Amino acid sequence: MAIFLTENSKIIVQGLTGSEGTKHATKMLAAGATIVGGVNARKAGQTVTIGGTDLTVYGTVAEAMAATGADTSVIFVPPRFAKDAVIEAIDAEIGLAVVITEGIPVHDAATFWAHNVAKGQKTRIVGPNCPGVISPEKSNAGIIPANITGAGPIGLVSKSGTLTYQMMYELRDIGFTTCVGIGGDPVIGTTHIDALQAFEADPDTRVIVMIGEIGGDAEERAADYIKTHVTKPVVGYVAGFTAPEGKTMGHAGAIVSGSSGTAEAKKQALEAAGVKVGKTPSETAELARKEMAAQ
Repeated sequence: MAIFLTENSKIIVQGLTGSEGTKHATKMLAAGATIVGGVNARKAGQTVTIGGTDLTVYGTVAEAMAATGADTSVIFVPPRFAKDAVIEAIDAEIGLAVVITEGIPVHDAATFWAHNVAKGQKTRIVGPNCPGVISPEKSNAGIIPANITGAGPIGLVSKSGTLTYQMMYELRDIGFTTCVGIGGDPVIGTTHIDALQAFEADPDTRVIVMIGEIGGDAEERAADYIKTHVTKPVVGYVAGFTAPEGKTMGHAGAIVSGSSGTAEAKKQALEAAGVKVGKTPSETAELARKEMAAQ
């Protein structure tokens, strides 16, 4: 099995005809994803050929869903248009919206998330500023390379795109049910806790790897959740042990205030919840490998 994205997922791409949309839709198709159309109001009715597949461009998400039965949208829309694109997906009540776009203003992300809550959260939002979701050998929604790893029993949730790829590579000999890149912005849709809950319920996921980073308290909240709700082994890594205090590092959410949000504080909270935490990605992968061997 997989979480959020399966071999039956029908994907549309908002921004399909742009350079990023075209490039990554080609790779998604090559990875086995079922892409059924695109959305661009200015090019509605056109047909584009991507990766040898003819895809119709629809004027709205609702039209695309009605015509194709799509249940997933991957959003490659420039930052200034992204809020409207996500709200359109929410209003159409698509099941999964993967927001790849980087640089969306925090106010815009807060606005579309509040809109989703007001609408009853019928749409699962992953991102923004994320690499997407991949269920190896089943489907791929986003920009995660599909040739790093195959299917297997490990579930991965990560704030960092690059560390998602590295962990997939480190554990390629075992493989993954699903890898979820949730993004590192201050306001995101799907959290570590959401992924932990889904992996806990997935019978094929036997070990969970969770990658966090400095800033905020998401990892501490995840630790509290693990204590009371997760029975499967969880292995963790927190990026940013050497980051200077008070400086924003990379992701907009990765800022440390005093002792709050530091890598060490997050490591301690996770270890108190029974999570084995590595000091490097390679050490973390080795811990996951040992957890697998112990089963």
